[in-house]
Amino acid sequence: MPETSTSDTSGPAYEPRNLPVIVETGAPRQPGLLRRIIRTLFGRRPESLRSGLQDVLEEDGAGGFSPLERTMLTNILALRERRISDVRVPRADIVAVQQDISLGELIRVFEKAEHSRLVVYNDTLDDPVGMVHIRDLIAFITARAAAPPPAKIAKVAKSAKAAKAASDPVKIAKEAAKDAARKAAGEAAREVAKPRRRKMPLVAGLDLKAVDLSTPLSSTQITREMLFTPPSMRCIDLLARMQATRIHLALVVDEYGGTEGLISIEDIVEEIVGDIADEHDDDETPQVIRQNDGSFIADARAHLDDVTRIVGADFDPGETGEDVDTLGGYLTARVGRVPVRGEIVPGPGQFEIEVLDADPRRVKRAQIFRLRDRQVRRRTGERPATDAAPPAGLSGGLSGDDAATEIGPPPPPATPGTGSS
Repeated sequence: MPETSTSDTSGPAYEPRNLPVIVETGAPRQPGLLRRIIRTLFGRRPESLRSGLQDVLEEDGAGGFSPLERTMLTNILALRERRISDVRVPRADIVAVQQDISLGELIRVFEKAEHSRLVVYNDTLDDPVGMVHIRDLIAFITARAAAPPPAKIAKVAKSAKAAKAASDPVKIAKEAAKDAARKAAGEAAREVAKPRRRKMPLVAGLDLKAVDLSTPLSSTQITREMLFTPPSMRCIDLLARMQATRIHLALVVDEYGGTEGLISIEDIVEEIVGDIADEHDDDETPQVIRQNDGSFIADARAHLDDVTRIVGADFDPGETGEDVDTLGGYLTARVGRVPVRGEIVPGPGQFEIEVLDADPRRVKRAQIFRLRDRQVRRRTGERPATDAAPPAGLSGGLSGDDAATEIGPPPPPATPGTGSS
């Protein structure tokens, strides 16, 4: 019987029929975020991926992102345009120590500054040496305070005694006789003397009395290197450099090599996730506070945008505020020097600003008035809020001449015969 071939292709081609087919019902689905990103990548839309993602984040639904995720993604996209000069801590606020500072004083500075790293300099802040980390300081103190175990001490003493006896047996014999005599005298004294107090063992094997807190920092060899960056560098580039070098503190230097500010990796991360507060950070007080009389008490370091947002849109610094960032910088640029305490500086529009606290280097606190409110108060003789004694720990207020102008003339003398004794 002939075999039947199963691979015969002479007949008609097999065509499957009546197979199940997926049928979409309802309204067509809108392309999701992934489809839109892929379509952007392959050039089916004229916008770039960055601009497309920015458009998605600006939409009401924001592609399914939560408000926190949308804020963080927006900050990440904006980080490319942020410069070190926008984020750095100004020079006046840098906490630094000299390289010859003693360990005791260094501990005090760490306790007051509440920082884990401090800049170390030679003569001035323009001659930086590096930085000191509080963990390195604790490790140095622990190493100095650590006492060797008793077994190790006995072993070292025994080996030293054996080596000494081998080199000079006559001297060792004399020392042995002296030790025997001292031992006999000690035993006789213990019989008549009161029992001595037993020495307390060291806690955790640490003898802090062995640490010399007068030791200068320069002799401890715990100063570390730090980075240097120009103010024009992008924050995202410095972040990548800090990750690569594992150095999380950088000194901002100007074109002449002088110190302009300081920036840490935490400052850059806060540009993405917002302010990071730990258990040692105090609650920040508002930098601009509205008073009952309609004026505003402001910290001179308050940003001009924040001042405008709180005081009102009519507080517009104009061209003077283009080259400065803070209220104190605006006052200095306005008068061409550092204003003194009690000085009144014309502000933008219908505003005037009185300096409440300042030193020869900078303005610290100011009060913002509207001219019409101040003129009404002068006519009515109303006592301004700044005439009262400031709270404990705060300085400021009017000078003597201004206070007399605000309060008015002194009361008339009492009529004879009606005054109190």
